[in-house]
Amino acid sequence: MKKWIWISSIFLLVVLFCVWQANRSEKGSEELVREVFSAAGVQINGPNPWDITVHDNQFYSRVVAGGSMGLGETYMEKMWDCPAIDQFIYRLLTAKVDEESNRYWIRNAWVVIKAKMLNLQNRLRSQKVIEIHYNLGNDLYKKMLGPSMAYSCGYWKGANNLTEAQYNKYDLICRKLKLEPGMTLLDIGCGFGGLAQYAAKNYKVKVVGITLSENQAAYAKELCKGLPVEILVKDYRDYSGKFDRIVSVDMFEHVGPKNYKEYMQVCDRCLKEGGLFLLHTIGGNRSTTVGDPWIGKYIFPGGVLPSIAQIGKASENLFVMEDWHNFGPDYDKTLMAWHANFIQNWPSLSHDYSETFYRMWNYYLLSCAAVFRARDCQLWQVVFSKERLSPQYFREL
Repeated sequence: MKKWIWISSIFLLVVLFCVWQANRSEKGSEELVREVFSAAGVQINGPNPWDITVHDNQFYSRVVAGGSMGLGETYMEKMWDCPAIDQFIYRLLTAKVDEESNRYWIRNAWVVIKAKMLNLQNRLRSQKVIEIHYNLGNDLYKKMLGPSMAYSCGYWKGANNLTEAQYNKYDLICRKLKLEPGMTLLDIGCGFGGLAQYAAKNYKVKVVGITLSENQAAYAKELCKGLPVEILVKDYRDYSGKFDRIVSVDMFEHVGPKNYKEYMQVCDRCLKEGGLFLLHTIGGNRSTTVGDPWIGKYIFPGGVLPSIAQIGKASENLFVMEDWHNFGPDYDKTLMAWHANFIQNWPSLSHDYSETFYRMWNYYLLSCAAVFRARDCQLWQVVFSKERLSPQYFREL
């Protein structure tokens, strides 16, 4: 009982704080926003491409009260515009404006409490991100992602365009896994099936891909027709079987801190002795139990970025970490390429999506590019083994 009284008290404080913030004078909020933005080299109604134009003075109090949520929502509501949102957000991040806003930490207290008390990525909630994001329509993803249909960071070393970068990434994964003809590969969170197709076609392996999205599964099955690839709509927690290799690309961000250990245990259960497991995931610079509020509400419900410490703790006593590769800056280039495709193809998409969706997606792609540019997020490929491999094993990739 005392526990719930404490939680109720915190929630009441959160409500009172939000009311107080909402009732602050517009002048006070405007002065604060201008001061903070100026420290980042951003002017209100200034001449630079990273300066913002404010159309509604409610913008100031909304940002002060809501932080990243207020900034994203007011853009969606046409309260402000900016010719180069990626440059604008990049400047805020490199000036550590997000750390400055932590003095209003209490506004996010309820989000943190929920993450502590509840499993926000349980089986039922895991379906929410599929419905909101991955089932938006394959036509949108075809036009944004290009021929590879890879909805993950490309590997731009030696690449001249997005397609080359994505196939570079597929091949890098296959080489790191030391795939050989006849091997079996489990692809957890297989997306649209691009990696499964590439591995089966070029490395002659048998692949089982699992996803929660019916849309993705249908596309992947068609893409991999005629190849030794099986695509299943299944939760990773329900899968069993033994494989020579396991791969998971940009799926771990949806697993959630309360499930990291179970996820690693599933991989351990499904991997043969002497096998390799490659985890490709976005990562954060510090451990947390919550994601960005705006991203969590509008783009990836329940999404949380793991830290090095969290991955290490979850894999402890299960795997040997053989290789840890960071190419986070490549996600900036990938997101900007997706954004260019999205803008170019918007005329043919606009009849299926609203202007609010356009602004939401525009903000999502550009703000995320800025986060990687500022090195606030990383992109890791971690290779694990089930036995101590000799140092020569990874001499050449």
